[in-house]
Amino acid sequence: MAKATAANKTNASELAFEIRESAIAGKGAFALRPIKKGERLIEYTGERIPHPVADERYDDDTMEEHHTFLFTVSSRTVIDASHGGNESRFINHSCDPNCESEIEGGRVYIFALRDIKQGEELAYDYAYERSGDETEKEEMQYRCRCGAANCRGSIMEPMADFLKRKRAIARKKAAARAEKAKKTTRKKSAAKKSSAKKSAVKKSPAKKSSAKKSAAPPKKKSSTKQSRAKKKSRR
Repeated sequence: MAKATAANKTNASELAFEIRESAIAGKGAFALRPIKKGERLIEYTGERIPHPVADERYDDDTMEEHHTFLFTVSSRTVIDASHGGNESRFINHSCDPNCESEIEGGRVYIFALRDIKQGEELAYDYAYERSGDETEKEEMQYRCRCGAANCRGSIMEPMADFLKRKRAIARKKAAARAEKAKKTTRKKSAAKKSSAKKSAVKKSPAKKSSAKKSAAPPKKKSSTKQSRAKKKSRR
């Protein structure tokens, strides 16, 4: 488990934003200067922990509000910015974001999604993945207060995105099952062919090896008349 180090701390004088009170939630990040689209603003840092540890630390069932300092990097790793994190943990959620998060080589960075004016609050879409069985209490815990005209009322992913992801997972599982079924069919077919060959070998009569003696060519009888004739001609 990797602990956050001094390297995770950001020099505030190098940041393009400052932290102050936010109308969205608690504290927020506000641009100190104009920021260009595509500019990398900061790395999201903190303690890297496995999911079970994150679940032990933050139990949604006992919390009135959700915990927004956790960032899922992969199916195994979560970054807990409340332990050794930097200013990136104060960037709030918005349903109409001006920033976005990107994972590069297991590290998380925040980029400007569009040009941002000085004094504008930075925000990106948290889009927490749904499980599909959220309770009314959980919906309340993850409600959104961004105030955007297109606010969906939740910092969880849009229901349409969840359903799309669910269908994609179902297709992937179905394809895996079909491929497994094909392999099983091929194995059974190969086994049947092998069994049929063995059965055919057992049923076929054994061939007797008959060593045929090669008949010797008939000996030519020497003609006595010819021999006598030759003898006579020599005289």
